[in-house]
Amino acid sequence: MTQLSRRRHSDRHRSWGVVALCVALALPGASTAVAQDAPAATPGGQAVPAPAPPPPFPNRANDALPAWLQVRGEYRGRMEGFDNAGFTSDRDDLYWLNRFRFDATVKPGASVAVTLQAQDARVQRKTVGPTGPPFRDVFDLRMAYVDVGGDQGPVSVRVGRQELAFGEQRLVGHVSWVNTARTFDAARLAVRGRALQLDAFASSVVAIDAAHFNKSGSGSWFTGVYGVTSALVPNSVVEPFVFWRRAPDTRTEAGPLDDLSFVTLGGRWSGRTPVGLSYDTEMALQIGSVGTDSVRAWAGHWRARQPIGTGGRVRLVGEYNYASGDDDPTDGRRQTFDQLYPTAHDKYGLADQVGWRNIHHVRTGLESTLVTKLQVQGSYHAWWLASAGDALYSAGSAVVARVPGGAASRHVGQEIDVQAAFRVSPQVQVAAGYAHVFPGAFLKEATPGASYSAPYLMVTYVFLAAR
Repeated sequence: MTQLSRRRHSDRHRSWGVVALCVALALPGASTAVAQDAPAATPGGQAVPAPAPPPPFPNRANDALPAWLQVRGEYRGRMEGFDNAGFTSDRDDLYWLNRFRFDATVKPGASVAVTLQAQDARVQRKTVGPTGPPFRDVFDLRMAYVDVGGDQGPVSVRVGRQELAFGEQRLVGHVSWVNTARTFDAARLAVRGRALQLDAFASSVVAIDAAHFNKSGSGSWFTGVYGVTSALVPNSVVEPFVFWRRAPDTRTEAGPLDDLSFVTLGGRWSGRTPVGLSYDTEMALQIGSVGTDSVRAWAGHWRARQPIGTGGRVRLVGEYNYASGDDDPTDGRRQTFDQLYPTAHDKYGLADQVGWRNIHHVRTGLESTLVTKLQVQGSYHAWWLASAGDALYSAGSAVVARVPGGAASRHVGQEIDVQAAFRVSPQVQVAAGYAHVFPGAFLKEATPGASYSAPYLMVTYVFLAAR
């Protein structure tokens, strides 16, 4: 073992030791030299348990504040890493992500509220790949918006820097898994009826800049209308939507830059059958242009969950996802599906090496809540390219691998993953997971073909709890 290998091996053990210490301190009963009083005894000799200690003061801060002000604070620490980045041997890393969020909501009236959220996101000990966004964004204003009309009123308006999230967030979400997450500068109108809710918005995504104040704009726009109704099909919800995205200075297939403009039309349908089987499907069609190039793409998602045994605490899951790819990158037709602004983490594999673009994806797995407060799930994934002439794209839409001129095989590979989350208390949650990717013929042709693995261990602590 070389000196560099020994150093990395030693650093990795020390890093996991830090995580283990954080978890131990978060567990109930963990303390540093704090004596516990013995239970008191009744005259009859029976022990009476000592009253539970109150939560620490930060979690009672809202009790001391006026009713019109609520605050919340959250810390999230995650140790994560990977072996063989880019499916290349010995490109390994293990690093620590820290994220603090501080929220304040002011309610001067029953139907008016102002919300601010500051965020500080940092990364330590990362040695492979970038260390800026989405890993780092030193203290910035993540959200700042005004609500008028309330959450339950017939009409409400939200204006300012905010999260946008619809359905399962396969197309629009806050992607909170990444350290910096996503927000939009937007205006949003919600109209609520007994059988239908409609949300209309106009927005521009906020670009993360670790060295300066985060800004949106640059000519990019994202607008849409999203509906939710439970009146069409019994025991189900139907969610039609239409989104429009515009982005200037997009490269055409011939090379010059021009304006991108396309519409995404689709819907989501989810529900449960009388025998307990739950289902979920979502489909989207994209039509538009980039200069003289036409945009024609589509994608679909189909999933079913079936409880096993009594109580419904174990569920069998089966899932298939498809997104079109581009057969010929020079014919003036863009057929690669654009997954827009999704929360794509763990949608197509825990390792996040695959996104909803140019892909056939099959998943099966088990989800369990047999133990109170503990959720465990394991999954098997298999992928094939929709088009051998297109690339493999990650959960973040980046190109992972491509074979110039087209690949000989469309088989991307397989993944096995397992993860668990345990709620220690209302303030503390611990989660861990591991994913391993077995490269298929395409990845072995396009890359060195080494297997890829990704572990993580995460602790989330809410230290200022709103009422």
